Amino acid sequence: KIHVGPPSSLKLYIMTSPVGAYFSDGFKPVKLYADTENIRAWPGGVGNSKLGGNYAPGIQPQTAAATLGCSQVLWLFGEEHTITEAGSMNIMFLLRSKDGSNTVLRTAPISRGDILPGVTRDSILALVDTWPDVEVVEEAVTMGEVLEAEAEGRLLEVFG
Repeated sequence: KIHVGPPSSLKLYIMTSPVGAYFSDGFKPVKLYADTENIRAWPGGVGNSKLGGNYAPGIQPQTAAATLGCSQVLWLFGEEHTITEAGSMNIMFLLRSKDGSNTVLRTAPISRGDILPGVTRDSILALVDTWPDVEVVEEAVTMGEVLEAEAEGRLLEVFG
């Protein structure tokens, strides 16, 4: 009988293999394509889970980004163009405050359910939280805020 429901049993297979560099260019800055048409994840969705359904819809936008010379897609959500992730990784912004008094590391919160709560993300947030001169802030970041910070010389670093 075929039906939709939880399985009565399962087998878990884990296969490993060696891999090369994540980016074919090695460790140098990458270009991102800010996609305003396609949405990878949304609040309340399953963007916080490693599911095939979260990655398959990104194949066409990733192919389009590559034809434009970009390494990854910068995933945006909503009319404000809220930044969620870059490709298949979390993204973080190191910014100087508008008054220049402090430095802030900002990244999207996991509470919305639209980003993966990755171990790299957790490690970076825990490490930077020990730095006395950098404030860690988990809140939505929009393209407008990033462009403004860049224009004002306050965008210090973007990484994922």
